[in-house]
Order: sequence, then C-alpha cells, then structure tokens
Amino acid sequence: MKISKDKFVSLTYDLNVGQDGEQELMERATEERPLSFIYGMGMMLEAFERNIEGLQPGDKFSFSLRPEEAYGEYKEENVVELPKKIFEIEGKFDKSRISEGETLPMMDAQGNRLMGSVLEVKAEVVVMDFNHPLAGETLHFDGKVIDVHEATAEEIAALTQPHGGCNCSSCDAEDKCDCGCN
Repeated sequence: MKISKDKFVSLTYDLNVGQDGEQELMERATEERPLSFIYGMGMMLEAFERNIEGLQPGDKFSFSLRPEEAYGEYKEENVVELPKKIFEIEGKFDKSRISEGETLPMMDAQGNRLMGSVLEVKAEVVVMDFNHPLAGETLHFDGKVIDVHEATAEEIAALTQPHGGCNCSSCDAEDKCDCGCN
C-alpha cells in the first residue's frame, strides 16, 4: 500500500538541521519508537508529506526542507520582554518554572496558545522567544517507511484526541509525554 490521504503511516527518520557539512542531529525516530501519523490530516508539515507521498513500506527517503517550507524564518519581533508580574503565583515569582532554557505554554491577548522559550530572566522582565525552535533552520530528513495501512477508527481517535494535556502522538497510555509539551 502506498502513502496517500487518510492512510496510517509509520516511519523512521533522522532529522538533521544546518547547512551541508555543519549539520546537527536534532531528532530520531527508530523502529522501536517510530513516527506514526495519518497522512493528509494536517499532523505533519505539508512539504514533509509531499516528499513521502506515494512511498510504500521498505522505501527509503532523503530530502531537505527550507525554512519557508518548514517553520519559517526566525523573526526578531517574536522575541519579547514580558513583565515578571505575569509569572507570579500567590504574589511570588515562580523561580522553579521560569528559568533560562525552559519552554512554557502561554496565551496571547486573543486567546491563542503559544509555546515560548525563556531566553533570560532580568530584574523586572522575562525575555521570551515565541519563534518555533526550528525557525530559520533547513531540515534534512533521512528515513524509511515501516508501515502504511488504512487508518482504523481507534488509530484516528488515538492520534487526534488530546491526552495527557497535549495533542501529540508521543504520550503513552499512562499519560507520560516525551514530546516536551508537559
């Protein structure tokens, strides 16, 4: 069976970022822990799906996505200073969660959920970066298709229903998530 709309897909891959000769491994999906998703449901980058369309189990792939095909260019305007007051719990700044390098779920004035990375904690403000962590990066994928089949109702529900406080497919049955969202 070939990868096409509404098919359940499992694959392995190495994701490297950077320019040729200076690439860094960012993520790996293995046969023991493959990436699984339903093709054409908006779970993956459109350009990623275009590059694997028509492949079948056993097929290997290797392609690169430019920033404009992936997570966009890095935008300085997405780095903002927020008053420390908004990070207070019961009148005290939450030092345990708000520290350099942490990624936090946030909400903008319109109620949209965002993930922000803490770049720096200053005396009066917290400097947050709301760019995607891979913004501005060229993504290089090398992998292999493991499985392609008609998606079952259970697979669709498991991959589309929020569980464990997130909407990823990495959480296990005990609601422990390794996607970094909680």
